Amino acid sequence: MNHKQEIDWWRKSTVYQVYPKSFNDTTGRGTGDIRGLIGKLDYLQGLGIDIIWLQPVYVSPQNDNGYDVADYCRINPEFGTMDDFDELSAGARSRGMHLMLDIVVNHSSTEHPWFQESRKSKDNPYRDYYIWKDPAPGGGLPNNWQSKFGGTAWQYDETTGQYFLTLFDKTQADLNWENEKVREEVIKLMTFWAEKGVSGFRMDVINLISKNQDFPDDDGSISPGDGRKYYTDGPRVHEYIKLMHDRVFGRYGLVTVGEMSSTTMAHCIQYSNPEEREFSMTFNFHHLKVDYPNGQKWELMPYDFEALKVLFSEWQVGMRAGGGWNALFFNNHDQPRALSRFTHDGEYRTESAKLLATTLHGLQGTPYVFQGEEIGMPNPVWNDVSEFRDIESTNMYRILLEKGKSPEEAFHIICERSRDNSRTPMQWDDSDNAGFTTGTPWIKVDERYPEINVKAQLDDPNSVYNHYKKLIALRKKVQVIIDGAYERLDIGHPQVFAYARDNAKELLIVISNFSETDTVFTFEELFWSSKIDGKSSELLIGNAEHTPKLAQEIKLTPYASYMWVIR
Repeated sequence: MNHKQEIDWWRKSTVYQVYPKSFNDTTGRGTGDIRGLIGKLDYLQGLGIDIIWLQPVYVSPQNDNGYDVADYCRINPEFGTMDDFDELSAGARSRGMHLMLDIVVNHSSTEHPWFQESRKSKDNPYRDYYIWKDPAPGGGLPNNWQSKFGGTAWQYDETTGQYFLTLFDKTQADLNWENEKVREEVIKLMTFWAEKGVSGFRMDVINLISKNQDFPDDDGSISPGDGRKYYTDGPRVHEYIKLMHDRVFGRYGLVTVGEMSSTTMAHCIQYSNPEEREFSMTFNFHHLKVDYPNGQKWELMPYDFEALKVLFSEWQVGMRAGGGWNALFFNNHDQPRALSRFTHDGEYRTESAKLLATTLHGLQGTPYVFQGEEIGMPNPVWNDVSEFRDIESTNMYRILLEKGKSPEEAFHIICERSRDNSRTPMQWDDSDNAGFTTGTPWIKVDERYPEINVKAQLDDPNSVYNHYKKLIALRKKVQVIIDGAYERLDIGHPQVFAYARDNAKELLIVISNFSETDTVFTFEELFWSSKIDGKSSELLIGNAEHTPKLAQEIKLTPYASYMWVIR
């Protein structure tokens, strides 16, 4: 089998992201578990899913919902047992699906035995597993780097009189990748899971593992001035990833996706070009910052539609030119629901959910569906700050109040921005707690679940669920979706995102009206006459009641979205 065939299968695949704590509870404890996922494998198979990305189910104090790992090779009893995991793995495989595990190795929990040893003394054998620094010459913090969750990135430890680095929560200590023993531990833990038969890994904030070893102060010359320029895509990061590929990914034929924080396209091309032997594909988040004023997540503004289109277009063209591969997504466990953020989650909720899906699934890359997205789950209705569970959100609410925001303003910002928007329980049916649990759910269920749930959509041919099912199937059948070159068609249109994909045999056209008013889209004369006019076109999928014929001028109703193929 040549290298191209080896890497090809996941290019036609669709990944489904499971946030296990909120997916399906079989115990009545109010939190989801592995057996809950086993019970829904037939559902995922029916949707057409190829890869299930299972978020962390390792032993963890759960300060950051499992991304604070205290033991990388044991299952958290809250989620079940290793036998449950083995049954899940076998069940997925028997249905032709692959299991992708989340690997979190930029940091571990401070409850991990390595860290517990590390903090005992400066000459402990595990001391160098983490990043310890003396106070600054005049006392105080080693530098001015900030945590992604707010506040300083340094925690003082009285036992040894030094600080340790925490780029995320104060209980998530950054591992020292300069230490060869740390790298060997990571190879060992990934090999453990590969030997268990998992098909791939999603690598959490993996481009932060190599830090500038001078640990300089950030002079603020590049926004946001929080230190990230000294640890993002750092000096040895590609070396470390190649090591993982050579020792694990390549050896076991794994599909891998790197989560890239504040990255550049040049790095993402290198991370995902097969010739580099690093990852299969990369996540970048630039398109999910188009509603951040001056890059500030915890300030609000209407999203910049033109910026969204420009970013998607630049990454489509640039990644293809460099031989890279995109992981395509609008939603994940760290983001508010795209439906509420970029479109309309009320009167046009169904049309909007289908529009987002069609727009994304026509692009080049591997699409990711986050649980509930396929039934059009919006941001939940929040009534009080006490309903939030996310540590980042509760920290920021306090910080916003300290900065002078009124309680009403701070609450409104948290409602719009909180990661908890995506973490409320999966809505299976219209029974109590949306069929998620017989107990008290760990986080509130959105009150609109009686109307928005899986059961109500399975047999409705016009449901959001069946729209996703059709898109997932099209990716396997229509070659131009995989290999067509991208061209943006809507230049300057304030309401429409339109693009073409062309592989010389087929032409794909996607046109989406991202507004709640009627509009018209007109193809430019040269494109229309040379590429479409006189050829046979087939509507692959659409979301409006009355489908227009493919013409040079197309009338679009609110949130209408269509995909045609021209042969």
